[in-house]
Amino acid sequence: MSGLDWGVIILYFLLMVYIGFSAYKKVQGSKDFFVAGGKLPWWLSGISHHVSGYSGAVFVAYAGLAYTHGFSLYVWWAIPITISVIIGAYIMAPRWAKLRTKLDIESPTEYLAMRYNIPTQQLIAWSGVLLKLFDVGAKWAAIGILLNGFTGIPIIYGILISGIVSLIYITVGGLWADIWTDFAQFVVQIIAGIVMFVVVIQTLGGTSSITGMWDQLPPANSQPFNEPYSLAYVIVYVFVVFLSYNGGTWNLAARYISSPSGKEAKRAGLLSGVLYLIWPLILFFPMWAAPIILPGLSDPNQSYSLLAQELLPVGLIGLVLASLFAATMSMTSSDANTISAVITRDILPVMNKKFKGIDQKLSLKIARITTFSFTFLTLIIAIYSDVFGGVLGLLITWFAALVGPVSIPMLLGLLPVFKHSDSKAAIASILGGFVMFFITKVLVNWPLYIEIGAPVFTAGIIFIGMGLLNRSKPVTAEVEDLLQSISKSDEELAKEMN
Repeated sequence: MSGLDWGVIILYFLLMVYIGFSAYKKVQGSKDFFVAGGKLPWWLSGISHHVSGYSGAVFVAYAGLAYTHGFSLYVWWAIPITISVIIGAYIMAPRWAKLRTKLDIESPTEYLAMRYNIPTQQLIAWSGVLLKLFDVGAKWAAIGILLNGFTGIPIIYGILISGIVSLIYITVGGLWADIWTDFAQFVVQIIAGIVMFVVVIQTLGGTSSITGMWDQLPPANSQPFNEPYSLAYVIVYVFVVFLSYNGGTWNLAARYISSPSGKEAKRAGLLSGVLYLIWPLILFFPMWAAPIILPGLSDPNQSYSLLAQELLPVGLIGLVLASLFAATMSMTSSDANTISAVITRDILPVMNKKFKGIDQKLSLKIARITTFSFTFLTLIIAIYSDVFGGVLGLLITWFAALVGPVSIPMLLGLLPVFKHSDSKAAIASILGGFVMFFITKVLVNWPLYIEIGAPVFTAGIIFIGMGLLNRSKPVTAEVEDLLQSISKSDEELAKEMN
């Protein structure tokens, strides 16, 4: 890292802080802080949804998998997300936007009190907050590892530098700061990714290497499936990421909730899905080529950072590192904003009545306090990430396995076909999924796809099964009206509201 590289990093951080304070003027209350006043343009929402699905872990844990397992990374990661987001753009995204129109919600879990009851809402809210502590902590740890690979400075410093910068701009500017930094981070990531792509192609001898390099790699690296990432794993992962990317991961639901209408939310989802189909092919290519350029690495997780240092000139290394910071800070800051919404809107009013019915300005003050506090706790988790199985263990094993059970009642609860699945079904499905996770994680040594899929399928079977058993029981008028309303077109809903 030269002085010029450090200069690029410092300029990037200053830009993030500047965007945060610029967005401060737009934030007059908690509605602006959490859902951008419901005025988020579809193209900005789509880019933010896409960028918020990445993190520095892609350049650490996933770069390591690209090094050891090759093309299968695109098949098991990018393709399932593409399928899930595009399908969800038609089924789920519009409903999130219409929930805000119908109920004036500011958090993804706010509607659950009406759909089920307060105990169900609290179980989901608390479970999601605790899961996100680990998920966001893993992403801070990933950026610490990356900075260590580029500069040699201790991992803890990378965690604290990126965390403190994110904490400043998200606490000050809320969702508007998050969205515009996402856009800036998208631009930086695109430029840096294309630079790496072109340099690696030139190093390998030209464009013919795009297809020709696979002959120089182990045969398994060119296969679509490479154990433990088998066809069965991909099928299971489609279900997990459908739940996650369509609202189970709350910061992604917030992008749809902040859209002006269901139609705009749908367009945002389609844009994000197309980006997931195309961009990873460019982004992952240097990772797939790394075994040729850097053979025999003892730690494949360092492959991307070592590749940048090996191939890029002064200044461009700083740009690539900035893009890696961008990926992590985009996801973690949006998580912090959405978790703050859940705590402020759904948890605190239940814990203490003085938080009920507060005005927008006081709610904004509380929002900033909770955002700061949550981010601080995730940094502590990051510092001790090895205790939980490292970055990959946190991301794939813990979060992916547990997000499904929490997401089942959240997402399926939006669909009229599951209207008979009540609060008991919701709570039983979550608890059943958690029990199954404990069995697969602690008691039985099953294949990875079972470890990931069993909790979500258990939760789904319980939720749907109990709904079928309840078909003879009438659904409350309030729930019936809610589900029918968010299933209508934007025009029909507008007429109903008027």
